[in-house]
Amino acid sequence: MHIVLYEPEIPQNTGNIARTCAATGTMLHLIKPLGFSLEDKYLKRAGLDYWKMMHYEVHENFEELLQKYPDARMHFLSTKAPKCYSEASYGADDFLVFGRETRGLPESLLSRVYDRCLRIPMVPGARSLNLTSSFATSMFCLIKFSAASTSMKMMCAIGFPIIISVYVITGRIY
Repeated sequence: MHIVLYEPEIPQNTGNIARTCAATGTMLHLIKPLGFSLEDKYLKRAGLDYWKMMHYEVHENFEELLQKYPDARMHFLSTKAPKCYSEASYGADDFLVFGRETRGLPESLLSRVYDRCLRIPMVPGARSLNLTSSFATSMFCLIKFSAASTSMKMMCAIGFPIIISVYVITGRIY
């Protein structure tokens, strides 16, 4: 699995996301410009000692990411998306793309990938969720749905035996 943060602005959010990526064996991609230095003390503190477990890449821009992963299957999270994140199908090598904390993904990008945009449902009047909340919701949904369509050995190998055990015992994904 891959997580893409498009021009992240807040070091604590990126640090928290990096920590979760490390704990789940997920690759993190950071798209420049970043609103902080990778040496930022708040970024490091939020990620704790998980940075040494991290697998991440920093890309100069989104086009560089696309060139490096030309066949990547990407899902773009946006409050403007037509489809709920639970309606999508996911694979173990999918990319979840998140926008800036203050502005989300740019319209110029969303218009090109609208059919692959997903939203997290909210009550009317709610503008958006915090980036780390959106990430965690989407990330664990991807893990959950991947369990049903991915090799069980692979899922157990990357550290999700509880999810697999529930599936094997009940035949259902919750």
